[in-house]
Amino acid sequence: MSELPEYVLERIFDAPRALVWRAWTDPELLSNWYGPGVETIIHKFDLKPGGEWLNEMKMGDNSMLSKVVFKEVAPLERLVWHHHSSTDSEWNSVSNPKMPDWPRVLLTTVTFVDEGSKTKVTLTWAPYESSDAEIACFAGAVSMMGKGWESGYAIMDALLAELQAENT
Repeated sequence: MSELPEYVLERIFDAPRALVWRAWTDPELLSNWYGPGVETIIHKFDLKPGGEWLNEMKMGDNSMLSKVVFKEVAPLERLVWHHHSSTDSEWNSVSNPKMPDWPRVLLTTVTFVDEGSKTKVTLTWAPYESSDAEIACFAGAVSMMGKGWESGYAIMDALLAELQAENT
């Protein structure tokens, strides 16, 4: 496959850019909205190029571990990372047990732009160094990806409103 499929989600948040950035980069806030409907535990969050974010999503007695390696951190403007979609207990990349053809690594880019007093966030997700089967699996799932992100963003909306109310 020559052209990689991408998932792109644009969203305007009713909050200033510094606060939206904080919701993405403060582990305490991030764990509130990232992974809606599950308990999100951030084991490590080293926000710098080469730094790691080690994440666990607990669903009852089951856990899903994943690792992010930050590639670019431009405060208030842009985050770029490689997301190792599933890891073992030692944080080594492994195939997704429920979707073996899911890409092992995704390239994620998140940009933050002022829209007056609001903030436009654009998230782009694409397979990275993936096989044809992984690219096809990702392409087949693109139309369903919005549900999870939108659920998390709805939680972030409430979180941002609460944080702004505390500062008034």
